Amino acid sequence: QVQLVESGGALVQPGGSLRLSCAASGSIFSIGVMSWYRQAPGKERELVASIHSGGTTNYANSVKGRFTISRDNAANTMYLQMNSLKPEDAAVYYCNMNVRMTTGTTWYNYWGQGTQVTVSP
Repeated sequence: QVQLVESGGALVQPGGSLRLSCAASGSIFSIGVMSWYRQAPGKERELVASIHSGGTTNYANSVKGRFTISRDNAANTMYLQMNSLKPEDAAVYYCNMNVRMTTGTTWYNYWGQGTQVTVSP
């Protein structure tokens, strides 16, 4: 079994910055794509950013130039640096990882529990 634990969510003023973390633990052999999603009240969950094992990144247009996704493969951890935050960035942020376990060759998809980001004066 694998667990993803997020941290870093908080209340921040518009224009401020936050850094989210997501640490994976368990019987992990390898992690493929790591992604951050977010879901605001009344809206569907949307992809914010993703990073492949080789370092290739993708961002939603709404966060390009403001957010930076990164990963530490040795620590099985992913980060999301969020700068110039806007009220519309407020949401619950979820991490998602594709994980290959130490037993077998099947890849499984896991979600974190979510961390709240509030952007308000």
